[in-house]
Amino acid sequence: MAHYLEEEGLPTTHISLIREHTEIIKPPRALWVSFEMGRPLGVPNDPAFQMRVLKSALKLLEAPAGPVIEDFPEDAPAADGESEAWACPVSFEEVETDSSDREQLLVSFKREMRHLRSWYDIAVKERGRTTVGVSGVELDDLPDFICAFLGEELPENPKPEVPLPLVLNLAIDDLKAFYTEAITAQPGQKTVSSAQIADWFWGESAAGELLFAIKKACMGSKNGMLKIVGSVLIVPVEQSYREA
Repeated sequence: MAHYLEEEGLPTTHISLIREHTEIIKPPRALWVSFEMGRPLGVPNDPAFQMRVLKSALKLLEAPAGPVIEDFPEDAPAADGESEAWACPVSFEEVETDSSDREQLLVSFKREMRHLRSWYDIAVKERGRTTVGVSGVELDDLPDFICAFLGEELPENPKPEVPLPLVLNLAIDDLKAFYTEAITAQPGQKTVSSAQIADWFWGESAAGELLFAIKKACMGSKNGMLKIVGSVLIVPVEQSYREA
């Protein structure tokens, strides 16, 4: 859209959260920030910091021509009340079986979800709402639905009006929401930041390990849309380094 606006004589600038995408799109002017997704101006309730980000983005309008990509020189500070150190309060014992690594991962994942279910139910009761459910897959069926994408046969589509690869993406959104709501329902978790939860989910949980495997399976699929979902939608860019 910026390119079209520029063609009409209207200078544009924007904030980029994913530098790789901005380098490909080559907008006229962009300020790249190292903040977590969903926080283009940094942490909430810090107007002075947010103003510095905004002024840096607007200053790019002084550039006569583009494409221009500049890096914001500061990392976002911790939000008020967010703890700097955090460890998941739930201890998941390792499951040892005589099965293959893949089967053991599936057992660990399903066991992990069972451990978190009571905390999720508490979260729903206390908050009176949940963000789980966008996929149309029942929560009890969610583990088997997601795990099916590691097999030879794809599962039945519970939402026929939406292509199955996109339902998978929505189911993964449901899974991440389930984990986040369950973990933050536990005592003492009010000061945990979304970045800390994301690092735990992708770096320590069986669910995160499973999704890396799902991504690999999708990218090796003959289904073109599954390839796209696997390559850009399942694992956040900032967590992709864990694949190595």
